[in-house]
Amino acid sequence: MTLVKTERMNSLQLTLGFFILSVLGSQQLIYAQNSEIANNTNLAKFEPADGKCLFFIGQDLGAVGGLATYNNGYCDYFDPPAGFTTYTNLSPGDQSFGYTNNGNDGLKRVSNWGAGDVCAQCLVDDPDFKYSAISIGLSIVNHEKAIAKGKHDELIKELALWIKGLGQRPVFLRIGYEFDGWEWNHYTKKHYLAAWKHIHNMFNEMTVSNVAFVWQSKGVGSNQKILEDWYPGDDLVDWCGYSYFGNPDEEMLTFARKHKKPVFIAEATPVFQIDNLYFNTQLTDTKIAERAWKQWFIPFFDTINQNSDVIKAFSYINVNWSIQPMWINNPTFQKVDSRIQASDLISKKWTEEIKKPRYLKSNPELWNQLGISYLIDERNND
Repeated sequence: MTLVKTERMNSLQLTLGFFILSVLGSQQLIYAQNSEIANNTNLAKFEPADGKCLFFIGQDLGAVGGLATYNNGYCDYFDPPAGFTTYTNLSPGDQSFGYTNNGNDGLKRVSNWGAGDVCAQCLVDDPDFKYSAISIGLSIVNHEKAIAKGKHDELIKELALWIKGLGQRPVFLRIGYEFDGWEWNHYTKKHYLAAWKHIHNMFNEMTVSNVAFVWQSKGVGSNQKILEDWYPGDDLVDWCGYSYFGNPDEEMLTFARKHKKPVFIAEATPVFQIDNLYFNTQLTDTKIAERAWKQWFIPFFDTINQNSDVIKAFSYINVNWSIQPMWINNPTFQKVDSRIQASDLISKKWTEEIKKPRYLKSNPELWNQLGISYLIDERNND
């Protein structure tokens, strides 16, 4: 019996748990649907039921761990989360710390831009990640105009085919993440919005059904007018998202509620800042870890729990930022080691929190918990 993921059923189809969609010769197509999801037709694509929250780990292979050659990361100490975060780009020719992009870097093979090895396929191919969703940060910096004009269509097709080839596995695609981080991304609004629409249209034309589009802000500093001005539109966005370093970002939560979209805290790591002064958050230091739990982790989980109606996913960045070339001279992250496993105190308290039933983790029922219906091909049921 072969299982192939298909789109969430519409409200008429959801009235029963099982449907015979059609009979084509010897092929019988049957849909099954999680009853908890079926009772709520207002959920967005891959949005878990109310009271549930997806949990991801990122943002490089070393941070995630769980692999033969990357065996000191999160998954080597704790149960696998619901998904992992990774990155790729549509930026051929651009360079970063000696690495020259070809486009779709870090997707099928190992790439490194100075922030750890990245390879989505490496995790997909490992059986321990069989039931892991994927969050992909897609950089289009310096190329949004070219993308909008169709100059990178072959790269978009390659990305779309790779995602489509994952079958049932849900992918959260963050196009041009941190669009309002003008200091480091410097997107042009006109071309950014046009690029987003072009990518979205191409995925639709190629019938890539296992993708949800996430629109992610930097998480601080953008008011409602800025968010509205940069918003691709309700028909082009499945989830809103933002980065959480030291700010719960009430603006994005307000915006998401207004537009009836779930929120993905797509990047989160403990950072302490007062004005332009950043403080040490090396979790290897017991005193600093104690302060971090009280002043960052507790407010972080409070934000998630107090906004459970809208925050439905988060990704924690589990990495020693201070040793990665990209961040060594960056005042925000140069004194940050956010690895949970580096602190016994953080590990204990983190485990107590994350074991609560509301945090969805990797398991054979995860796709069903995300409202994904299954297409059963009876031809192979011999």
